[in-house]
Amino acid sequence: MFKDYKINHLIVPNNKENYYNYYTIEKGDTLYAIGRKYNIHPELLASINGIEMENYIYPGQELLIPKSGYSYYITKDGDTLDTVSKVFQISKEEVLRRNGTIYLNEGQILVNPSSGK
Repeated sequence: MFKDYKINHLIVPNNKENYYNYYTIEKGDTLYAIGRKYNIHPELLASINGIEMENYIYPGQELLIPKSGYSYYITKDGDTLDTVSKVFQISKEEVLRRNGTIYLNEGQILVNPSSGK
């Protein structure tokens, strides 16, 4: 499902506090359990945090947890503003306004309010 997102370096929005909460991993946590707790697919959780499902997570490590009410897209090689605007079903201008600086490099996380925020 999210296996296309094996990216070495993610570009997270500068205003990430608007779109993410932080979670500090505790002993015994797994990506699956954290995903269930926050209603996010564990592979997407791993992708957003730049880790692979097979990676070890350890107590004290911080993860970005996407806030509800937003759609997230991780850019791939060859993406354009047209591509992203079609995914989000909004204008290119709105994509730029909602995300600030966009590089369109592989691995940039772009955000769109799902509920018309």
